[in-house]
Amino acid sequence: MYIRRVTRKNKDGTTVAYLQLAHNEWDPKAKYAKAKVIYSFGREDEVDRAVLERLAKSISRFLSPEQAWEVEKLTGEASDDFQFQSCKHLGGVWLLDQLWRQLGLGEILHSLFASRHHQIPLERLIFAMVANRALHPSSKLAMEEWVEKDVYIPHLPEVASHQLYRAMDELLIVQSDLERQVFHAVADLLNLEVDLLYFDTTSSYFEVDPSETPEEESLRKQGFSKDKRPDLVQIVIGLAVTREGVPIRAWVWPSNTMDMTVIKQVKQDLIGWKLGRVISVMDRGFSSEENLRTLQQAGGHYIVGEKMRSGKASVEEALSRRGRYQQIRENLHIKEITVGDGEARQRYVLVYNPSEAERQRKERETLLESLKEELEGFRQLPNEAHHKATCRLRSHPSYGKYLRQLKDGTLRIDKQAVRDAEKYDGKYLIRTSDDTLSAEDVALGYKQLVDIEQAFRTLKSTLELRPMYHRLEDRIRAHVLLSWLALLLVRIVEIRTHESWPKVRDECERLMLGHFSSKNGDLDQRTELTTKQAQFFAALGLEPPPKILGIHPRT
Repeated sequence: MYIRRVTRKNKDGTTVAYLQLAHNEWDPKAKYAKAKVIYSFGREDEVDRAVLERLAKSISRFLSPEQAWEVEKLTGEASDDFQFQSCKHLGGVWLLDQLWRQLGLGEILHSLFASRHHQIPLERLIFAMVANRALHPSSKLAMEEWVEKDVYIPHLPEVASHQLYRAMDELLIVQSDLERQVFHAVADLLNLEVDLLYFDTTSSYFEVDPSETPEEESLRKQGFSKDKRPDLVQIVIGLAVTREGVPIRAWVWPSNTMDMTVIKQVKQDLIGWKLGRVISVMDRGFSSEENLRTLQQAGGHYIVGEKMRSGKASVEEALSRRGRYQQIRENLHIKEITVGDGEARQRYVLVYNPSEAERQRKERETLLESLKEELEGFRQLPNEAHHKATCRLRSHPSYGKYLRQLKDGTLRIDKQAVRDAEKYDGKYLIRTSDDTLSAEDVALGYKQLVDIEQAFRTLKSTLELRPMYHRLEDRIRAHVLLSWLALLLVRIVEIRTHESWPKVRDECERLMLGHFSSKNGDLDQRTELTTKQAQFFAALGLEPPPKILGIHPRT
């Protein structure tokens, strides 16, 4: 369909032009297309121009912003006399929002909240908090200004902090369904391998004095701090990730929860997910016999680290077993050991890293030299000071294990303790219940446990999980849930782009959205895509934002 101009020559020699709305129809007899007039606007010099403008504007409602802008320019409505009013960050939020939609997270939340008939856009509010964790971690109050003035979030021009807290409360209500549906959606889309699941725990503290917590507080307590902040109350966070490093679920426990006690709940929570044959990979803190039996329920298997100085008879036998190491990687040597017979047999893999052994040897030599200097200084101390210095050395976390005290109270370096320590240099012991895995697969599978440590570092540093300021238990759990969703998006970006999230984030955040105004209206237009930005969007299979995001004619 198009507007055509036809002319007619009068008898007096003048020419008259007419404007018509027409479209072409195929004439099967003539074998060519003929123009069919749908509407005649009349003589060109008598046509009401406003009619054509209204027609163009009504059509532009169904065009993209760029196409509509071209129509505005053709009709003379668009003006080049624009003033640059403001700009917002666009690229980072746009990338996360497109990935959010690609994974189906928006649809999942809409379906979970469909029956609750809320007046606020819960899905958009939850996405905004997740994007804030990934891009510019801040408090919920600070997010009000961040959303309104700093970033462009599709379909969310502004927020209020009380709406964000309401969204957190609603999110926690649907947590179990959300976690399960998100896992299946992500696993199907990314074709995740879930035969190996890595699990570990960490702690996260609160900037509040222990005396300020209510007496009935059951979650925030003092405990063993992996952040080296025993002076503050904290919680324990568990995380399960796939072999690709994608986090599939997070848990929250009170601060005094021991690693040994959480496996049963983790196993139980994942039973309904129909994961099939799963081998759980865990660190030495989870290697109790009860935990290992739990991991083998429902046909599961485990790969766990063993404490080499645990005193277990089977561990001592495994470490004393002679045999040659097999080199499978640079600085990675393995030796397979089976202890016992029949169903009671236990399969171990002893791993040796020569470079790590050399590093530990040099560190110990430096420590012992320093210890000798400390002992030499005892000769010049008076009696009372001598006793204080002796107690200090014996209780020292590094020096104490290499000291022995004679009957007369004199301290000496324990040479036997030094020889015992040398036997463990560069070694760690792995135990597995799966006989189908090769020793190499067992060693490499356990070595990948570093991925979950990287996930914890991302949670705490990049996403700034800590310190937390929430007081209510439900808000604390919702905060961890939002951080898990942010970590999920971040890890998928890193896997697909083969770049760190900070690098992708910083590059995409340079893509800005400018707001321009003129006497005829306002225009939202982005800056030009850089080559690197285009590469990131392509690697993720996402569409970059259009050049013009909005046209707002002034009426």
